[in-house]
Amino acid sequence: MANSIISALYCVATPIGNLEDITLRALDVLKNVDIIAAEDTRTTQVLLNKYSITTKLISYHKFSESSRIELFLNYLKEGKSIALVSDAGTPLISDPGNILVEAVIKEGFRVIPISGASAITTLLSAVSRQDEDFKFIGFIERTKNKIEEMITKNSHENLIFYESPMRLMDTLETIYEIYPDKKITVGRELTKKFEEIITDNIKNTIEYYKNNTLKGEIAVLLHKSIENDEIDIDEKIRKLKALKLKDKDISLILSELYNVNKNSVYKKCLDFKH
Repeated sequence: MANSIISALYCVATPIGNLEDITLRALDVLKNVDIIAAEDTRTTQVLLNKYSITTKLISYHKFSESSRIELFLNYLKEGKSIALVSDAGTPLISDPGNILVEAVIKEGFRVIPISGASAITTLLSAVSRQDEDFKFIGFIERTKNKIEEMITKNSHENLIFYESPMRLMDTLETIYEIYPDKKITVGRELTKKFEEIITDNIKNTIEYYKNNTLKGEIAVLLHKSIENDEIDIDEKIRKLKALKLKDKDISLILSELYNVNKNSVYKKCLDFKH
């Protein structure tokens, strides 16, 4: 393939853990381009060493994105080729590269994707779910209010996000307050020696990680909730009110049984007309 390398920006997917998860095409590109723009040159060097690749490395991370643009554009104008890689996975997926890709296209050069590993598709390929659709939001928000807003807004989506091991428990606790029985899948250390994929409800997942190792790269799938119109919340409120149950008890019961937002059910109870 070496002869087919042109003056272009190659966005090359690299392994997310296991260094053998790289395509032959990706290796060929990394060997034959003039420059490799790497998020962390130390991390990328480990991969290059394994495959005896000696291509020149230049750092390109979120703190140097803008300052490196002119340098890389000049390389392309000289007829040289560049491979863009992140620490792991596919460039531009929660990784630097957007500014560079935009500038390269604007200058009339090609951007060529070299497909490969991604934590998103790796997790999805190992999890049974209701349907094919999903929504990826990158790293989830850090504040409790923002997390609650995001989760509530997307309760009927198969929602995928990244989280750090230091914050995961707090995030799970926040989700638990809204959807205590929400089905969740946590993928930890995907493709690595201590890979772990667990699927359970939020409560059991929190209990599990209180007693088990929680470190490494983490991808999370929040499974979509049952659609409200399929379970007829209003009718169930009517029946439970007929049993003289309190509004708070009704909202708790329905949120537990049907993965609906407890606060929204409570509001429906208050607005309910006999």
